[in-house]
Amino acid sequence: MMAGSHVVLGVAAWMIAAPHLGFSPYAPTGMAVAAGAALIPDVDHPNSWVGRRMRPVSSQLARLLGHRGATHSLLAIVGCLWLLASHGLPRSILAPVSVGYLSHLAADMLTPGGLRLAWPLRGTWSLPLCRTGSWAEPVIVVGLLGGAWWLNGVSRLF
Repeated sequence: MMAGSHVVLGVAAWMIAAPHLGFSPYAPTGMAVAAGAALIPDVDHPNSWVGRRMRPVSSQLARLLGHRGATHSLLAIVGCLWLLASHGLPRSILAPVSVGYLSHLAADMLTPGGLRLAWPLRGTWSLPLCRTGSWAEPVIVVGLLGGAWWLNGVSRLF
């Protein structure tokens, strides 16, 4: 998926997960952190939005590990959270980072390329509903954002 889609899906995922984690789904900090964290896995692609901003790191990661390898795995999210927690970051930051990162993985699983969730093992997981940049991508993104809004807003009116 494209960077904009990952950002929107990070926010939508936060809106859905936040109440279950004891946070407000509309807290600006949580939404912003989830949106930013939803871009982190693509640091392994030098031409991605985050990769262009971290070119030396992304070029090395792409050369050593390839795209949708280590940074798109469950091992990466565990490592990322361990690193952040070991620096004393509060749960109010760790929770939206987790949700945003996981939203990226879930979104990329909707493409035919799928993910190697159990990296370094070879198996790929996917539910190929759309190709990156296709007409179906924004339809899925808008549908998920609308569903998140419905779950946290409109449904409480009835």
